[in-house]
Amino acid sequence: MLRLVLSLVLLDPVAVTEVAQRNVPAPSILTPDGDRLGYAPVPRPYTGARRLAGVLLGRDPVAKTDVLCGGTVIGSRSRSLVLTAAHCLYHDGRLLKHLAFLPGFDQGRPRLGVWPVVRTWVPARWRTRPYSPDLLPYDVGLVGVVRRKRPLEAVTGRGLRTLSTTRGTELRGLELLGYPAGKGYPGTTMYRCLGDTVEGIAEGPGVMVTHNCHAAAGGSGGPALYGGAVAGVVSSSSPLSDAKGYTVLTRLGGRSFSRLLARADRAMQLTPSS
Repeated sequence: MLRLVLSLVLLDPVAVTEVAQRNVPAPSILTPDGDRLGYAPVPRPYTGARRLAGVLLGRDPVAKTDVLCGGTVIGSRSRSLVLTAAHCLYHDGRLLKHLAFLPGFDQGRPRLGVWPVVRTWVPARWRTRPYSPDLLPYDVGLVGVVRRKRPLEAVTGRGLRTLSTTRGTELRGLELLGYPAGKGYPGTTMYRCLGDTVEGIAEGPGVMVTHNCHAAAGGSGGPALYGGAVAGVVSSSSPLSDAKGYTVLTRLGGRSFSRLLARADRAMQLTPSS
């Protein structure tokens, strides 16, 4: 079983030029026409689950830097929830400001509008503990976007259902979606990568690891799709000391995520439309 080393680093959407990109060995690349990191552009127009994915933008008021992550619309009664990674919402224990979700983002254009974030939710331990690899199984967050005359899902289409898996579950043929930025990537176009997973951590809910993809900066928070559902979110990349690229995915399993989702959905149902 793969053991994640303590030097594992989170993808940093703020400092995209400083994130080392480790190649995936060519025999491990499963994506048709996949590049050295296993990724290929998503054909246009974006349809189905790909129409539900987009970028989450924010601002760190202390570092005075902009943040780019991925996100995806998930099905809910409030019809206003977006799934992303916790570290896309909190930096060094502080909540990012001016957060907004842009579904179907393509070539720098918000094809389905700009949706300001009005509420955020992450597991409590993510807000209160300093970063360590022990937090990786909890690197998942939710945002509620402004409710206008029509909710988010009325514009994007019905949100994805979530797939709960337990520690040790291995999935084959996942599709990772995101907007990689930095060397060789524009940060404005959706890319995909196909990957199989193995277990990565023996504690808590565990995490999934794919050796078929190496998510570049900006890919954090993007969905990992399986059988028409979202099974996890992109959390982190290979340690800088690792010669081969791989990606860590936070699975949507355990009571921690189900409670988070239920709490967020209840709160957004009570949030008045703007």
